[in-house]
Amino acid sequence: MATEIETLQEKLAHMMRALDDLSEVVARQDTEIATLTRRVEMLMQREAGREAEGTGGVVLGDERPPHY
Repeated sequence: MATEIETLQEKLAHMMRALDDLSEVVARQDTEIATLTRRVEMLMQREAGREAEGTGGVVLGDERPPHY
């Protein structure tokens, strides 16, 4: 009976360690997602500003320039 309890204690210790490791990963990913979200919002605002100014248009290779 004692060995069964020790086995369960070992498994529990391993599970707790794995849970702690996963918790750290999730916390790190949350921070990274928040940073990326802010960057995407900033880029979207920047692009909206460019569109409002009428600059930053993309010239395609088969498109005729406006002076023709």
